[in-house]
Amino acid sequence: MTKLIIQIPCLNEAATLPATLADLPREIPGIDRVEILVIDDGSSDNTVEVARTHGVHHIVRFRRRKGLAAAFAAGLDAALKLDADYIVNTDADNQYAGADIARLLGPLLSGDAEIVIGDRNIRDVQHMSWPKKLLQRLGSWTVRRVSGTEVPDTTSGFRAYTREAAMRMTIVSDFSYTLESIIQAGKRRMAISHVEVRSNPSARPSRLFDSVYGYIKRSAATIVRIYTMYEPLKVFTYIGSIVFLAGFAISVRFLYFYFFTP
Repeated sequence: MTKLIIQIPCLNEAATLPATLADLPREIPGIDRVEILVIDDGSSDNTVEVARTHGVHHIVRFRRRKGLAAAFAAGLDAALKLDADYIVNTDADNQYAGADIARLLGPLLSGDAEIVIGDRNIRDVQHMSWPKKLLQRLGSWTVRRVSGTEVPDTTSGFRAYTREAAMRMTIVSDFSYTLESIIQAGKRRMAISHVEVRSNPSARPSRLFDSVYGYIKRSAATIVRIYTMYEPLKVFTYIGSIVFLAGFAISVRFLYFYFFTP
């Protein structure tokens, strides 16, 4: 029996979770059983009670907030223990159209991919400001260069994994899983694909970051750290070369004045 588990990381989502759950499909071609898993990241409202009331099959609950990356990783771990063959991650704010889960699963079911990322087609998203669109495109371009993948929307949280791909994910960031998991997949030569998905108007402001500057700083740190883990020789060769060239330039200047000036 083929089982799909749809995991939803949550932080104080009592108001938005019902609409998200109502939008999720309960039957999908090629899938025998669909189950829903909610990961509560230390919510202070009644998110857990709302989840239970609306028929969520499984709940993982943190006693205190650990962050989105930790919630995502805990969801993968729980889904694997529940014998999921496929895992779909979506946001609790109903940002993504639940009906498009079938699109995400298509390349997995056909054996063409191990990971599929939902592409929101950011250029056409009306409810996103142009500075955010610009940052998203710049960030996605950077991740594509670092990871060696062709994912156009690297910050999308709407994504699907095979069981084998989920078992190979190791999230070490305490900020966000989106960039790190794509870089990991690229460096581990995993088959990663993308499909266009629809997005709904924003139901609330983002809780992932307080400012654009903070988001850029933490995202850049995540990219550098993960890239260093997989390409340490290349990274430290670059750093060493910069230090060497600086020292070499100083030495050349010294020798020039030593031999050619009074």
